Amino acid sequence: MNNFSSLVFDCDGVILNSNKIKTKAFYDVAKIYGHNPAQALKDYHVKNGGISRYAKFEYLLTYILGKSLDQDELKSLLDQFSEEVKKALLICDIAPGIKEFRAQTQHANWLIVSGGDQGELREVFAARGLDSYFDGGIFGSPDDKDTILATELKNQNITQPALFLGDSKYDYQAAKTAGLDFTFLTDWTEVTDWQSWVNENNLKNCRNLTDLEFYEK
Repeated sequence: MNNFSSLVFDCDGVILNSNKIKTKAFYDVAKIYGHNPAQALKDYHVKNGGISRYAKFEYLLTYILGKSLDQDELKSLLDQFSEEVKKALLICDIAPGIKEFRAQTQHANWLIVSGGDQGELREVFAARGLDSYFDGGIFGSPDDKDTILATELKNQNITQPALFLGDSKYDYQAAKTAGLDFTFLTDWTEVTDWQSWVNENNLKNCRNLTDLEFYEK
């Protein structure tokens, strides 16, 4: 870990055990349209982990339901989703070993780059005493991960060599596009075929941050 100047973390499934919370919330919010559309959104969410809620609810309205995009309807769905999720984020499990791992990597700049809502993330991380770990900032939607990574690299807030720690296929693609090293964390991932996918792409993988203490070994 001494080789990396910047460490970039996804949030859900990496720092917080919140993947299942959000998966349930997508279904619960969409069930006003019936079981089948809600299940379709849930499936789309799991398949596209790491992509913002804005894009997913737009997909629900325009593709699953076949409606014209109504900004008021979209905002209502997003507000309901945020209200349901925020309560759970304040009490869900935090990644084991995060305090120790931060102490071991004091030389590195830490950032959150998440598909979650940026304002919500910052509020939750402050409430849970996690914000101080991320001296490089906490970033999320509506900007997508590709945009955030490109911006922070351009601003030299992320400096190479840099490592992205994620739990979704999109995390890997975003890291690859930005030219960051990547390690896949398995403990809380919702990628059902992660073992074969990791092998196919020859990716480093660890269970959680506690494993990363021994990364060099």
